[in-house]
Amino acid sequence: MFTGIITGVGRIAAIDDLGTSQQYGKRLTITAPTGYLDDVGLGDSIALNGACMTVTSLDANAGRFSIDISAESLDKTAGLDRPGAVNLEKALRPQDRLGGHLVSGHVDGVGTVLKMAPVGESWELRILAPRALSKYLAYKGSITVNGVSLTVNAIEDGEQGTDLSINLIPHTVDNTALHALAEGSRVNLEIDLIARYVERMLSSGTGLPERPAP
Repeated sequence: MFTGIITGVGRIAAIDDLGTSQQYGKRLTITAPTGYLDDVGLGDSIALNGACMTVTSLDANAGRFSIDISAESLDKTAGLDRPGAVNLEKALRPQDRLGGHLVSGHVDGVGTVLKMAPVGESWELRILAPRALSKYLAYKGSITVNGVSLTVNAIEDGEQGTDLSINLIPHTVDNTALHALAEGSRVNLEIDLIARYVERMLSSGTGLPERPAP
């Protein structure tokens, strides 16, 4: 589990094939900020742009680690198939503050940036989310964009999907890889975890379980 509060910005430094066909995934080597990996071990979970990955090799002294990503994950995410900056978050510990919202690290869909522009002291980020995610999105609800926990400020459904407007404070822009977004950028989206379970309960037609007879 994660919170959507980015704890470091890393960089995909190398990408190596795990096989000779498109059925195989990739091995990514990521550089991390100084000291970031001091408490990380092999097998630990780290979210890369919102996608939960497992550390498969580690050189903490060099500030570098590797993960293996499957072809399926590459097909269902954005920004993990080429070198560049990535948002990093270590898995949540029981004693940590829940500063954002509960995030599973499972990407639900890929959105497209419609606008990334300054508005006053902040930035407006507008994203077109896939129609399949529309029912999970709400005004003042939570959404994870490339691993960052954010609040939806405005929402409008359309034929192509749902247009989300999000306000980014300067701190978020300065301390995450979101500053590199531009019109046309593809971003990983994860819906609110609670919305996922509510939709399942309502669509199942069974409602809440009945109490057993005494």
